[in-house]
Amino acid sequence: MDEKDEKCGVLFVCMGNTCRSTMAEGILRHLLKEKGLTAKYHVDSAAIMHWQVGNPIDKRTQAVLKENDIDPFHHVARQITKEDFFRFDFILGMDEYNISDLLSIKPPDSKAQIGLLGSFDSSANDPVIPDPYCSISQYSIQCTRDVTLPV
Repeated sequence: MDEKDEKCGVLFVCMGNTCRSTMAEGILRHLLKEKGLTAKYHVDSAAIMHWQVGNPIDKRTQAVLKENDIDPFHHVARQITKEDFFRFDFILGMDEYNISDLLSIKPPDSKAQIGLLGSFDSSANDPVIPDPYCSISQYSIQCTRDVTLPV
């Protein structure tokens, strides 16, 4: 078993991999670093669709992360692969469309557990994390949700 297999793998997924999933990736990386747990986790993010592949994190996402003292990180948008379902223990989508798409492409023998990231927010009335791509106000809302992951 290689080192990556011994880590808990968490993959965040949204439509384009430039907003929600990258913000979630940045926030989890930040929380793990604060708790000294980075060596125990493999964290990444990916897209359902291909149209943003190769693009960097959205500038508005970067700005919100910076405003919340979350270290910037280099990321290039990528599309989820079949291999991801075997590399990651948890694949967390942002909305029902992400979950439906993930379930439709998940190999039957994969190890990944699929769920909504927002379901970890005990105070939310709705576990859906809306796509902020066309709404500037949604960017700060995402970052301040009380999502408590079991880290």
